[in-house]
Amino acid sequence: MSSLILVVDDESDVEMLFRQQFRRDLRAGRFTMDFAQSGDSALQHIKDTAGASLVLILSDINMPGMSGLELLPRAKTARPDVPVIMITAYGDDVTKRKALEGGAEGLLTKPIDFVALRSEIDSRVARAA
Repeated sequence: MSSLILVVDDESDVEMLFRQQFRRDLRAGRFTMDFAQSGDSALQHIKDTAGASLVLILSDINMPGMSGLELLPRAKTARPDVPVIMITAYGDDVTKRKALEGGAEGLLTKPIDFVALRSEIDSRVARAA
């Protein structure tokens, strides 16, 4: 079973950016990526993939409706085994503290350092194998 990474972001160009950055991995079947554009659709996706090998959730913090910080505890309740890394355009200490206190494994700031993210994904995929 392929490792699954869920990316949650309301910006429509995020999916294209991630697919471009990880195209070789996706083509080789190292892992798959699914995308949700809201907290509600992310929760539904988490529920629908309960039996899947979900290894990582990447979630934007600033989204309309349910924010990433509101999604975080609900995602951790649904899948306590899955690490969540928050993504934000604002790398301030208050945001970071709220994310980490809420159960996030880490915080990435935009623009995303894809070298660091690739390393994180590689370690999650290796652990799941």
